[in-house]
Amino acid sequence: MKKKKKLDSPIINETQPHQINAPSFKGTGIKTQAPFVNDYGVVIGDSKYASDNSPLENWSEDTDPEIMAGDEWIHPTNDIGWNSAENRELLEAKKAPNPPFMHPEKDVGNETD
Repeated sequence: MKKKKKLDSPIINETQPHQINAPSFKGTGIKTQAPFVNDYGVVIGDSKYASDNSPLENWSEDTDPEIMAGDEWIHPTNDIGWNSAENRELLEAKKAPNPPFMHPEKDVGNETD
């Protein structure tokens, strides 16, 4: 049986702090996923964007760009597309609103009317 290689994950506390505008998946119901190795032996989602087996690292005149098409080249939660305004709005819409502040012992709203 082939032993699965443990991959370094850039995900900390349901976000990707290495990306300046990385979205947080906290409270959205979307589970952040670890990097994976696709059928071509290329690591997807580790945020290093270079893999020894990647066609990008071994490009030549004979490389057909179509080889890099398809879902196996896209990470579901660590993809640059999440940084777009449209996708960030989708995430924000999934988050539950914060409840109002309430003190556990004091009625902070008492006589404020």
